[in-house]
Order: sequence, then structure tokens, then C-alpha cells
Amino acid sequence: MRILLLGSGGREHALAWKIAQSSVLDELFIAPGNAGTRNHGKNLSFSPTDFESVKKHVLELNINMVVVGPEEPLVMGIYDFFMKDPLLKNIPLIGPSMAGAQLEGSKDFAKKFMHRHSIPTAKYATFSYETLEEGIKYLESMKGPYVLKADGLAAGKGVLIIQDVEEAKIELQSMLSYEKFGAASKKVVIEQFLTGIELSVFVLTDGSSFKLLPEAKDYKRIGEGDTGLNTGGMGAISPVPFADAAFMDKVHNRIIVPTIKGLKQEMIPYKGFIFFGLINVKGDPFVIEYNCRMGDPETEVVIPRLKSDILDLFEGVATNTLSERDIQFYDKSAATVVMVSEGYPEFYEKGKVIYGLKSVVESIVFHSGTASDGPSVLTAGGRVLCVTSYGRNLEAAIEKTYDSVAKISFEGAYFRKDLGFDVL
Repeated sequence: MRILLLGSGGREHALAWKIAQSSVLDELFIAPGNAGTRNHGKNLSFSPTDFESVKKHVLELNINMVVVGPEEPLVMGIYDFFMKDPLLKNIPLIGPSMAGAQLEGSKDFAKKFMHRHSIPTAKYATFSYETLEEGIKYLESMKGPYVLKADGLAAGKGVLIIQDVEEAKIELQSMLSYEKFGAASKKVVIEQFLTGIELSVFVLTDGSSFKLLPEAKDYKRIGEGDTGLNTGGMGAISPVPFADAAFMDKVHNRIIVPTIKGLKQEMIPYKGFIFFGLINVKGDPFVIEYNCRMGDPETEVVIPRLKSDILDLFEGVATNTLSERDIQFYDKSAATVVMVSEGYPEFYEKGKVIYGLKSVVESIVFHSGTASDGPSVLTAGGRVLCVTSYGRNLEAAIEKTYDSVAKISFEGAYFRKDLGFDVL
């Protein structure tokens, strides 16, 4: 098979690493990729949201399947673009339709979908610039903390959790009147705050059946002890100690099955990953958010635990035979630590030389924001590297990861040193 993988982050490097191990792979292309993905296939320099460039390369390179990593092309409708094009419609694309991607593309759509299908989630209301005054009254009727979510895509940074009601009102105005998160905050979802511990659950679906992947827990805040600004993710672990059989049974019956059935019932084409951002409230799972793709950095611990041939599973998705495919996992724990640029998630500099990558032999280094300059690898993003290790248990995996992180350096490198602090 000739595969085109779209994206350039740590998630795509992990997918490229896994696809490259497939027995049915002939050639892998990654667009645009990064300095790490070039070790598994050929990087192509075009944007995943430039659908005409995607089409041109798919046809010229005789691509047999397209795998979409990030959310943006999915929310923009790349699946629908393929389905409507006579030259592309028979080439499988792993990712949901534009309607399905609204589970991530619009928090309001996702909330209404959960409400229609009785999927447990926090109470909420949605407001726009025109209903700002009602939004302020809604905040006054609630108890803190106050959760404000930009309706659209905001690169993982559009969620604010605020303790003080007056501050919450100011932030609501800043989102709706001054578009704090750009077009993403033209609508804002105000949500009841749920107290509990978070985790992420992932399925791969062909629209009828699904396969459950290993669960993971990521660490979003920049500072240790989950303090400071929200980021795209500072690390992840898998499995999650509290996600025992009883808890996962509730997740399966109350959340996953109603979601898959709901999509089918509403005739929303969905062939790809669904990410369930969950919170465990006194033993019961509630949905915080959906994503229409794998998480990052969760992919960097989930995909290494997958034993099965990933292209065999993707073929099952493409041909509606996923239920007939076998899925197996390694009975090992995995932990990833994200090394970021100084100043992230706010202003940071790029172009710093990364040293020590070849000295890491006990872990896998997935590149998130890197570029190559001849033999040198340079920083090219806020999140730069994800260092992933296996272990017989989480403690061993985390320890091995930190040993490997210590061998890598670049100017201003920062990482959290407390991974797993809340579950071990």
C-alpha cells in the first residue's frame, strides 16, 4: 500500500513510526512531516488544508489511502472533498466527514449531540455576542469555578477555568466582544465545573463497529502540580490506574456505544478515530469533550502499546470490516514527556540546535516541532520533542523516560518533572 499521512506533529510522527512497521506498506509519504518523520517515509512540503495540493499528490503518487492526523483539515471537510471528487472518491480516507468532525469543531454541536443521545456531560448553556447579557446573568446564577469554552477550534487553548465571577464576566466579554480566541470564540459554551480526575479514551470506528484502544492520561498545564497556563499537552501515561474494568464498562455502555449509535442514527459518516475526553466523578464517567482525531501527546503512548498492524485496522475501517479485524496490545506501560521551547505556550523562539538525540537508545523520541538543517535538527515549535518509554509498570516507564530526557538538550529546553504525580 502507498500511504499519505497528513500532519507535522508528534501524533503524526508516532503514526508514521507505526505505519512504517506494517507488512502491507510499500511507501509512506508525510505532508508536511518534520525532522523525525523523514526516518519513516518521504516528507512532502504542502499543507494538509490545501486540498488541491492533496489531490495533486494523491493522483501523481498513486496513493492507496490517506490518513489524516490533525483536526483542521477534517473540520474543513477533507472527507467530503474526497467523496465529491470523481477521481478521489474511491481512495479511502481515514477521518470523519465534516459533519462528524463538528464533534470537535463546535463545542455547542457536541453538547447538543450528547443531550440528544443521553450521554453524560456537564450542564451548560451557549452564548453569542447578541446574548452577552444573558451569559453574564447565567454566570451570576452559578457557583464557581466557572468554565468558559470557545465554541470553535483554538489549538487546545480555548478553555478557561476561573474562580472569581467578576473575572469570569470580563473573560466572557473578551471572548465574545473582542474575539479573544478569534473566530473560535464567536460563540462561548459556559459549563458546570465537574470535580474529578481526567483521562482520555480512544476508539477507531468504521461507522458501525469500533475497536477500543488503550486509554491514556495527559498533563495539560505548563507547571508542575497542574499549575499555570493550558498547553497542547506536557506529557502522557498509559494505562490509567483508576480505569479498571468496572469503570471502563460504564464508559463503554454509557458513552462509546451511544456515540457510535447516535452518529449512525443521524446518518453522519464517520470513519476514523474518536477521542473521548472524560472525567471520573466519584466512579462515574462524564464527557468533557470530543476530538475527531487522536490526541497529542496521548498518541505517543497509545500507539506504541498497539501490537496489531495499524494498516490492517485502517483497511477494516475503509471496507466496513473492522469488526472482523483482530486488535492486540502489548502488556506494558508507556510514558511520554514533552520537551518544550522556553516561553511556551506564549512567545518562544525557534531555530535552536537540538543535541543528544542519537544518545537515546532506551526510549523512542517522537518529534513534535522540529525541522532539519542538513545533519542538524532544530526546534521549530513550542512543543519540540516527546520522549516515550516502555516499562513493566508506570513507575518504570516514567523513570526510563526521564533518564532519556536528561540526554537531550537545546537552549531554553523545559519539561515537567512530575508526570504521574496524581495517580501513582
